[in-house]
Amino acid sequence: MKSKIILNVCLITLTILGAAIRYVAADEFYQGKTIRFIVGYAPGGGYDTYTRAVTRYIGRHIPGNPSVVVENMEGAGSLLAANYMFNKAEPDGLTVGNFNSGMVTQQALDARGVRFDARKFGWVGAPGKGWPACMVMGFTGLRTLDDVMKSGDKLKFGGTRAGASSDDLPKLMNALMGTNLRVISGYKGTGPIRVALQSREINALCSGWESMRVTARALLDAQGDDKLIPFVFHGRVEDPEVKDLPQYTKVIKGEENLAAFKAWVNQYEFQRPLMVPPKTPKDRLLVLRSALQKTVTDPQFLADAGKSKLVIENVTGEDVEASVKEILSISPIVKKKLAVLLPGQNPEVAGQK
Repeated sequence: MKSKIILNVCLITLTILGAAIRYVAADEFYQGKTIRFIVGYAPGGGYDTYTRAVTRYIGRHIPGNPSVVVENMEGAGSLLAANYMFNKAEPDGLTVGNFNSGMVTQQALDARGVRFDARKFGWVGAPGKGWPACMVMGFTGLRTLDDVMKSGDKLKFGGTRAGASSDDLPKLMNALMGTNLRVISGYKGTGPIRVALQSREINALCSGWESMRVTARALLDAQGDDKLIPFVFHGRVEDPEVKDLPQYTKVIKGEENLAAFKAWVNQYEFQRPLMVPPKTPKDRLLVLRSALQKTVTDPQFLADAGKSKLVIENVTGEDVEASVKEILSISPIVKKKLAVLLPGQNPEVAGQK
């Protein structure tokens, strides 16, 4: 009996020592290295803004204090970056991706072009959750959801690609609420979409409010025809600009329709998530997870984020894994309802006459 106890103690000690050795190895690995953060959208949008905010601090929370660079790999609503992270990026802990969480929903719908399995990424975590909203320009003469419901096909929403809120929300409103909104897809991010709104090439946009309240501040603060006006929302917040708007879950009728919307909106539980390629060494993933959590709770980081009106919340890698699992387990009925979000359901493309 005594020898058995000694053996168990030895095994436990070896396990602890092994974990410590691996962690030290990860500590030493990052010293003198450079970590690339790949953003799946163009500069100037929410994904770029939040990622750059995080990368200004995360290096100081990684043992060895590696350098950090941000690269934009825009294309197909961040699907290009997602596929790159899964199939081409080296699984060495030195390349971290940031693509639209809506791409996980696209995987659940068996969308063409998705060449990854979200369950196999090493999820680092996310700097927050999100609140989807739709907005219309003042020059349309529309102000409220009721106005929009009666507008016919007058509204042209700027979009990036299926899987992004800019494309998905107008299509969901058409399918679940009976609107007749048009989506002009193919923009490389919300930055180019804002330019298109100002030039009146399009006249409406759906996106995450946590991003738009920062990146579209000039349009939201404008007056008259130049003003961007939110008219429908999802989430409970005290922000005076949106807290009294109609909620999607209150205006969507029918149990199946509501279930479909709730399944889609699960992606907002982890906005702008960070991940590493499959087969990245576990110890390096753990180092990155720890660094992100330390970053999003860093008082100096939070102070800077507050000045920029960024909404920060600690969404752990484990939280993201749970959300991904839930999204990929949608029912056949919901999957059929959400099929309107698949690529090819909208023929209009930005730049076409």
